[in-house]
Amino acid sequence: MDKKQLELWKVLLGSTAITYLGLLALGKPLVNYITDSITKKIMTDSYDENLWEFYSAAKRAKLQTIVETNLRSQEGKVIQRPLGSPKAFPNTNQLVFNTAQLAVMPTPEYVAINTRVTLGPQAAKPLIIDMPIIISGMAFGLGLTEKAKIALAQGASIAGTAFNTGEGPYLPSERKAATKYILLYDRGGRNHQESIIKQADMIEIQFGQGAIAGIGHETAYKDLEPKARKLMHLSKGQPTITHAHVPGIEHPATDLPKLLKKLRDLTGGVPVGAKIGAGQYLEKDLEILLEAGVDFIAIDGAEAATKGAPPILQDDFGLPLIYAVNRAANYLREQGVKDKITLIAGGGLYTPGAFLKTLALGADAVYIGSIALFAMGHTQVLKSLPWEPPTQIVFAQGEYVKKFNIKDGAKALGNFLNSCNKEMQEGIRALGKTSLKEVNKNDLVSLEPVIAEAVGVPLASERLSKVTLT
Repeated sequence: MDKKQLELWKVLLGSTAITYLGLLALGKPLVNYITDSITKKIMTDSYDENLWEFYSAAKRAKLQTIVETNLRSQEGKVIQRPLGSPKAFPNTNQLVFNTAQLAVMPTPEYVAINTRVTLGPQAAKPLIIDMPIIISGMAFGLGLTEKAKIALAQGASIAGTAFNTGEGPYLPSERKAATKYILLYDRGGRNHQESIIKQADMIEIQFGQGAIAGIGHETAYKDLEPKARKLMHLSKGQPTITHAHVPGIEHPATDLPKLLKKLRDLTGGVPVGAKIGAGQYLEKDLEILLEAGVDFIAIDGAEAATKGAPPILQDDFGLPLIYAVNRAANYLREQGVKDKITLIAGGGLYTPGAFLKTLALGADAVYIGSIALFAMGHTQVLKSLPWEPPTQIVFAQGEYVKKFNIKDGAKALGNFLNSCNKEMQEGIRALGKTSLKEVNKNDLVSLEPVIAEAVGVPLASERLSKVTLT
């Protein structure tokens, strides 16, 4: 560094120091003045002029309601809330696992724990996954970018699990990235061509879902990526429509068996099942699916999310997953098919503990969506934060999608999935068991009387007169 550069640095450092000291000197009195002024106004203004009025109102109506009221007032149309309901539904947080120590001994650390799952065991070509966590359907073009979809597929492949396409158009790049590929036979008819169906390792017929029930809806042309428009063969300005009914299924009792046969014949017998949102008609819906001959059933609880859905459908429709999965598992047992028909559960599941409790209640595998996006985003969300939501790096037409790195996203998701599976294995060890299949409701107690009665497990506060060790 020459003499001139040294002098310049001295000037810059000196100016910075003076500025910093000046801010320190002025900052404290300024902050004190502002704080005193605001506090005084709150303490002296009448309520109709007082800023505290908003806080008081927000405590009653909630900030969520106030914001959505203003969005409705601004747009005059149905608003589309992303990523599910903020409502606190009853969930697995009110359940805890038993602890193996003496009466039941914990499993030694050197014993391997089996978490593999066979999806559709009665199918000619069952799908075997290395863990009970599956990436739920998220649509290309309607929801996510192509880069995000590829990363999800690659992340699932890294972890040895399956990936669901969602209701978007068939995307060759994601098929190439997925080693275990679940094709969603959607209500929009976007991927019903024989050439696409034949590529599936499993097929899920979309009757409904937790976040948007079974209603039809459309996505405007302007809200779709150019590649998605092309793959859906849309003319300029034409929206894409998801119908209320699966095309060709107007009378489920007679039409569904025919569709199942067609899909099995085309694929040589991969598992074919159905996706439904759980409602009070759950057992009747299950009865129709069993009579039709499905290989698996995927149910969404009310906590499920999507890129955008009317708040009324997210907040005020459907059963909480904890009740839905318990009822569904009980019904399958009553019908004698619990070990023959795979039950997959999803909606508001974020942690290994929640996954394992849902499996203990009777699910064979779980679907994850929102948390998979956050795991995949990992530190890449810093590219959009703090000015835009983290989803802007993966949502279709998001502001920062060009900055998303597929390889980094796939690696982060694969790490998350493997970490969760290892953590569940530790939980299985702590129960004194060696396999996921051994985990059941006998391993649970409830912290809440209502939950205990609803799902049929003991209350944690009560001593059991008779203990059954499993």
